[in-house]
Amino acid sequence: MLAGIDTHKDTLAVAVIDLAGRPVLVTELANTEAGFDALEELVKEHSVSRVGIEGSGNYGRGAAIRLVLIGGLEVVEVPPSLTARERSGRPGAGKTDPGDAVAIARLTARETGLPPVRLAVGRTADLRALADYRAQLVAERTALASRTHAELHGLMPGYQDRVPRLTAPTFITTATDLLAGDTSVRATLTRRRLVRLAELTAEIQEVHGLITDAVKQVQTGLTDLYGLGPVSAATILGEVADIRRYRSRHAFAAANGTAPIPASSGRTSRHRLNRSGNRQLNRVLYIMAITQIRADTEGRAYYLRKRAEGKTGREALRCLKRRLSDVVYRTLHEDLATTAQPVITG
Repeated sequence: MLAGIDTHKDTLAVAVIDLAGRPVLVTELANTEAGFDALEELVKEHSVSRVGIEGSGNYGRGAAIRLVLIGGLEVVEVPPSLTARERSGRPGAGKTDPGDAVAIARLTARETGLPPVRLAVGRTADLRALADYRAQLVAERTALASRTHAELHGLMPGYQDRVPRLTAPTFITTATDLLAGDTSVRATLTRRRLVRLAELTAEIQEVHGLITDAVKQVQTGLTDLYGLGPVSAATILGEVADIRRYRSRHAFAAANGTAPIPASSGRTSRHRLNRSGNRQLNRVLYIMAITQIRADTEGRAYYLRKRAEGKTGREALRCLKRRLSDVVYRTLHEDLATTAQPVITG
């Protein structure tokens, strides 16, 4: 038997199917310890050998941990994009939690390449939490800076000559000085925004220091790669958790969205951009690729060779990202060879 779980804050929609994909049991359990006990009994009662979970790193984390601890059970992560695609194959059925659980179970049975659930623990969990928190702060600052720029333009056209950006304390101070003496409501609110921008900038720098110190405590060669700083390394370590989750470099590339998708037809043989996969990892590889292209690196030489072969700039960049995915995969395996690390996933 196989099972699929659609996770939510309060509930777990669970479906058990046979090898032919026919539902044997569809039920809903509480997303609590009592619900996990019932889930464990259900899995044992139906002799389930493989379970697919959507959202194992979020609302499904507790259930995923319980299932992994059972032992002898394969627990894999099912991306929401695959569930949506499976759902679209049932026109008129609509979207329901039980229906999604059945779709997840069928994907679990059919897709043999699904990665084991990611259960980051210890330092890996800390790195992911720090990287996520910093990303949250940066996103908040970016949105606030955009709104502040708009207000400053209305209050003082031409201000941008003295304040080109609002991500540095010096420019924030300059903008505050420009508003001195203006007692209008808009100016008062803009000064409040500038105060918050200064606080966010200071906190981002503080968290960056925490990430740098945390990465130093991990024996990894990622920071030796050109274009990968402490924040990028922390993002990779936190998102991957254990590189042994991926059976090959190709599986890793598919999981991070750098593996192109075949889109050939007739006499036309081509590939298209892969917009699925872990977007945090994909973004790190993108930044790494751009950084290498701008300097005299092996990555730049590879990029130029692809351009010489007739590929467009975007196509060459995608090729470089795919190559860098292999480099990261190899580096993480080299880390395993130097430090004995326990397997932390199912």
